[in-house]
Amino acid sequence: MHRPFFIWASFFALVAVAFGALGAHALKEVLSPGSLATFETGVRYQFYHALALFITSFAYAQRPETLFRWAGRLFIAGVFCFSGSLYLLSTRELLGIGHWTWLGPITPLGGLLFLSGWWLLAWGAWRNGNNKG
Repeated sequence: MHRPFFIWASFFALVAVAFGALGAHALKEVLSPGSLATFETGVRYQFYHALALFITSFAYAQRPETLFRWAGRLFIAGVFCFSGSLYLLSTRELLGIGHWTWLGPITPLGGLLFLSGWWLLAWGAWRNGNNKG
């Protein structure tokens, strides 16, 4: 395993479970159904990409491929941009940051980071599969 990616993956999974519980219990009473659904989307994608980081951790440990390292970095950045922006967007009235209009464009940027990470993970696997004799 690649220790930094494994630690990030563990942290992201822990936070996703905690935020999932927060959304299901405490936020259910104070957010609109639409905002709660947005919050839950952030949790879901954070958890998916925690799992992606575990996969990347083991792929990089097996073959220290630069593409795997960049895939992991993009997954980390994607969690912050995609899930982080959704958490803030869904709770902005509650947090008093309703005027933060710049949050909206951050979410699709996070999605592009996720897509790029998956592409690099696949490319690295393909490239390494072709290098075996």
